[in-house]
Amino acid sequence: MNHIFEKHLNVTLRLISCWGLFFLLGSAEFTHAESTQPNVVVFLADDAGWGDFGFSGNRQTNTPHIDSIASEGVSLDRFFVCPVCSPTRAEFLTGRYHPRGGVRGVSTGQERLNLDETTIADSFKAAGYATGAFGKWHNGTQWPYHPMARGFDEYLGHTAGHWGEYFDSPLDDNGQMVRTKGYIVDVCTDRAIDFIDRHQDQPFLCYVPFTTPHSPWAAPQENWDRFKDKPILQTGTLPKQENLDETRCALAMVENQDMNIGRVLGKLDDLKIADNTIVVYFSDNGPNSWRWNGGMKGRKGSTDEGGIRSVCYFRWPAVLPAGVRSDRISGAIDLLPTLTSLAGVERVGDKPLDGRDLTPLMKGSDDPWSDRELFSTWAGKISVRTQQYRLDHQGNLFDMTADPNQETAITSQRPEVAERLSAAVTAWSKEVLARPADAKASKQRNAVDPRPIPVGYQEFPITMLPARDGTPDGGVERSSNAPNCSYFVNWKTTQGKMTWLLDVNTTGQYRVTIDYTCPIDDAGSTVELRSGKHSVSGKVTPGWDPPLYTNQDTLPRPPAESQMKEFHTLELGTMQLEQGESELILQAVKIPGDSVMDVRRVTLTLLP
Repeated sequence: MNHIFEKHLNVTLRLISCWGLFFLLGSAEFTHAESTQPNVVVFLADDAGWGDFGFSGNRQTNTPHIDSIASEGVSLDRFFVCPVCSPTRAEFLTGRYHPRGGVRGVSTGQERLNLDETTIADSFKAAGYATGAFGKWHNGTQWPYHPMARGFDEYLGHTAGHWGEYFDSPLDDNGQMVRTKGYIVDVCTDRAIDFIDRHQDQPFLCYVPFTTPHSPWAAPQENWDRFKDKPILQTGTLPKQENLDETRCALAMVENQDMNIGRVLGKLDDLKIADNTIVVYFSDNGPNSWRWNGGMKGRKGSTDEGGIRSVCYFRWPAVLPAGVRSDRISGAIDLLPTLTSLAGVERVGDKPLDGRDLTPLMKGSDDPWSDRELFSTWAGKISVRTQQYRLDHQGNLFDMTADPNQETAITSQRPEVAERLSAAVTAWSKEVLARPADAKASKQRNAVDPRPIPVGYQEFPITMLPARDGTPDGGVERSSNAPNCSYFVNWKTTQGKMTWLLDVNTTGQYRVTIDYTCPIDDAGSTVELRSGKHSVSGKVTPGWDPPLYTNQDTLPRPPAESQMKEFHTLELGTMQLEQGESELILQAVKIPGDSVMDVRRVTLTLLP
């Protein structure tokens, strides 16, 4: 153990006195003193595949800082997340399978985490930690779904799914929209570093859920210049379906992310708190394009291995050994019980966990680790993974040890295993999914969630109602098929309307604003916003018709994703809202021109 002792001679005297016995004796048992509670930094990539990193064998990209977390700590080599974004985030936050918490989609309110669920941030905050989140939330927008109602003291980022502006982005800054300057990952990392700097003298939980390499394909120029003409020598499992420029841009975005992780790790070093800081890095699903992923079957959206296997790296120099690589299956549901155990933090909440504490694996324990079943579901499809086998959503059985790329099913050779795992899927579905196979919900993933939107909390008086959370009617439609960063367009008649289902917490007067654009010649329509017997009306003026942004995209934006523009704020006035559930309807009374306006969001602010 001498090499371990020597490596940690630079640990501060306080830490040496507390942890010395652990290092000298190699004991796995220790007591966490309050004065030595570890800090925690969690990095979550968005749409990065297992194969996007040097540590996984990617020879085309350069990710030294991400790789260092693995080489200086522990790599969980068979780590599984969900096929898409918001479910994984919910599983990280709760330690429970995402359908249990009501997360059944990625937009239109279906991404919201039920309010009776407690989060990892709730636990760390109750233990005296400063807590902050900086990036893509994707588990609810309005209070009390907002991150600051789920255990985080502060927040900067976008609460929706994919975002349409990666440069000079409008972001939610502690509940208010602000226009930032710079590349979105750089901006959120700046705030994370500032948070760490301000809380260096107390334990903190810093959650940095990046928004890259999720589309739109937008990388800083200096990162893109490294890849734009680069030959792609490692290709995807289905090379004919690979768009090489998308591969180049994804890797450029990952390299930018790596640079920002290096900035955070450098800050921990500068503050001399790196040794007592747990650092975690993982991704939320498989790659969002066909690119090299170690030959695995599937990509984002799939319940096959390539759609749900992610890297997961842990580093804690003061406690965890370096260079450990565990091949035991694990998943996002394990992160909450593992982090609370490592930090000596008592979990808040009493709902049963689905995850396991992975501490023994990461410390290289020789104790037997019992096999388990990990379930994955999306779009009505369910697969199950054990240490050796995967049963896919069609009932095909694969030996993942002998056939890690799922090339040859062995269902007929091992019918008893296939039957056992099929029965496990049936039992899991009955217990976890409120609707059989979740098929109805998956077919209507862009339908607005039936749960009403909460409005009117004194502690968080501003409620934003974006287009993605409303229902268009009468010819009004969204600007794209992807609702998250869309806006309402084609409002041309008095029959056109937008509706949001509200649950008003406080009866009172509310200031009403609308973020809009309107052709200059069409200015002057009279619109009315009403809820029950109350309403407010006003004119759409002045005209505001900015061009679509041209500074956002490295590669042409897919038609399903909205081209964004600068919206102007219309002060509509104040209106009364009554406590309880009601529809909020925006409709035109008079239209002098060809159209009324495009609508990005309605914002309601409870007045004192």
